[in-house]
Amino acid sequence: MTMYVLVHGGNMTTAAWNRLTIAGPIQTPDGTMGGRIWDLVIPYLAAKGHRTFAPTLADENTTTLSGHIGEIIRVIRDNDLHDIVLAGHSYGGMIITGIAAQVPDRIRHMVYIDAAVPDPGESLFDLIIASGCDPAAFAGLEPAPPYREKLRFDPQAVRLLKKTYVRCTKSDFSAVTNLARQKIEVNNSTWEYTELPSSHVPMAEMPDRVAALLLQAAE
Repeated sequence: MTMYVLVHGGNMTTAAWNRLTIAGPIQTPDGTMGGRIWDLVIPYLAAKGHRTFAPTLADENTTTLSGHIGEIIRVIRDNDLHDIVLAGHSYGGMIITGIAAQVPDRIRHMVYIDAAVPDPGESLFDLIIASGCDPAAFAGLEPAPPYREKLRFDPQAVRLLKKTYVRCTKSDFSAVTNLARQKIEVNNSTWEYTELPSSHVPMAEMPDRVAALLLQAAE
């Protein structure tokens, strides 16, 4: 049995999700998805006997990037998780990088799903600006503390971990993911790279394909 820890990015609204999903519409009390963006993927993993943790992170206006990293590390430690496949979507790439740098001995494989790939000292907003975009151009992306905090970590801690990058070819985040692809091409010894013909949220449109990639990462 493999342990999966799945980390969502910025808290997606149910309205945005419902425009993309192949399943029925979802309504939540606060109108956001949180960890439920993985709901269509998790059954595929469970069917193979794996256990999955997909927590909803604290509201981005009430915490920091360090706070989000700490939330997931607490889940890992409180449940004594090891040999983890750790996946992050979008901004979640910042979070899983910080997690892996702190507990590399617990991680089997990292999966970045159309996600940010930071170098030490970079924030999500730094990556967006470096890609030639204005963060204000992304609908719903506010200058909240987690997106402006620079991630401080030792790159040697994560250098040898196996990693997969999943780039979505129809993503509105494509400038940032292209920057990630360029980084991977320069240092690809521990990376696998693949593409999906989907929007920025493939968990809504092709959960079976996302699950297949996550299962492959556990092999």
